[in-house]
Amino acid sequence: MTITNLFLIISLLLFAGFLAGSESALTSLSRRLIEEIVESKPRYAKPFQRLIDNPSRYLNVLLLVRKGCELTATVLVADYAITGDDSNFLVLASVVVIMLAISYVVVGVGPRTLGKQHAVKWARPAVITADLLAKLLGPLTNLLIAIGNALTPGRGFKSGPFASEAEFRDLVDQASESGFVEESEREMIHSVFDLGETLVRELMVPRTEMVWIESGKTLRQGLSLALRSGFTRIPVISESLDNVIGIAYVKDLAKRVHEHHEAEQNENVEEHLRKATFVPETKTAADLLKEMQSDQIHMAIVVDEYGGTAGLITIEDILEEIVGEIADEYDDDETEEIEWLSEDRARISTRLHVEDFTQQFKSEFSPDEVSDVDTIGGLIAKQLGRVPIPGSTITVPGWKLTAERPAGRRHRIITVLAERVTEASEVIDHL
Repeated sequence: MTITNLFLIISLLLFAGFLAGSESALTSLSRRLIEEIVESKPRYAKPFQRLIDNPSRYLNVLLLVRKGCELTATVLVADYAITGDDSNFLVLASVVVIMLAISYVVVGVGPRTLGKQHAVKWARPAVITADLLAKLLGPLTNLLIAIGNALTPGRGFKSGPFASEAEFRDLVDQASESGFVEESEREMIHSVFDLGETLVRELMVPRTEMVWIESGKTLRQGLSLALRSGFTRIPVISESLDNVIGIAYVKDLAKRVHEHHEAEQNENVEEHLRKATFVPETKTAADLLKEMQSDQIHMAIVVDEYGGTAGLITIEDILEEIVGEIADEYDDDETEEIEWLSEDRARISTRLHVEDFTQQFKSEFSPDEVSDVDTIGGLIAKQLGRVPIPGSTITVPGWKLTAERPAGRRHRIITVLAERVTEASEVIDHL
């Protein structure tokens, strides 16, 4: 091996180490540290601003050049070793092991550790070098990333996977394992990233679970529904659920009734509506959250591809995707399936299976009555034709079932009061 080749190999490895340390230093800098560097050294302002605007452009080119230096050094060592020895396989194996160890220490561990320990000092020459390399090789990295995405199944990353959210997710996981980040915080950070890929239809309240009111109902009926359901905003429909004409706010109805008592019976909810916001079910939750924040919207009607009502979504539904379920202080998930209050009265869970109900309460249903339903909650909703709210009542052979206690932010009924009756009565809808 000539002195020139030896010098070239050492230079390539040292430069690869410098690039590895540069990558570590640049990714360790916070916005505050960058501002301090720029204040003390104004000439770094433009390169650092370009780094902030497009960090993946810099990190991708650093990775490309670093890999190129490591591979070139390995090839030069292998070429010299093979030329002087006939046992090519063993020589190549030895070269791979030696260069792997050298690269791991000289390019991997050492420079990366120094880059993190002295991020501010290292970042100054690093950002200048990265800026120069990005100008020279930026188009090449973009081309290679495009080719890689084209050959890779599934959706690729426009900026490449090397500086993507996947790398950040891994850092968060490592921080959680080290105890720097709580488990709940780790899950929250992951949820923020997932929000950009979560569609509205995955978070919405489906139309079968929506609480709504017809436009012809009086203010008294509207307030009654709001008080019983626990919702402060209720969609108002005209001919059908696919024709949502606005949103009734409880505070608007209550204010009108308070100021004009006669309006309680003489005016309809359609006279006091607020404009409804409609969003497609294919919109991402992240985009909708931004829109809701900027327009100060708390509820939106979700429509399908045919323009029909698919459901509704609130800003709380999106926030729950990030922070987890928001439970009420009175919520109690430990509900017995059957709690006998007396010989003729029992409190049952809406999750109780219809077959179990027929056995325990000696009640019989026709096949049509229980088709497409499995639970008592589903049976009540089917007979009512809408989502049950507290006070909604149906009758089944031998029993009257009254929706009793809601739970959770969506106020779903979780318990039903069963009372023995001697005669079957008509389905009662209190609306």
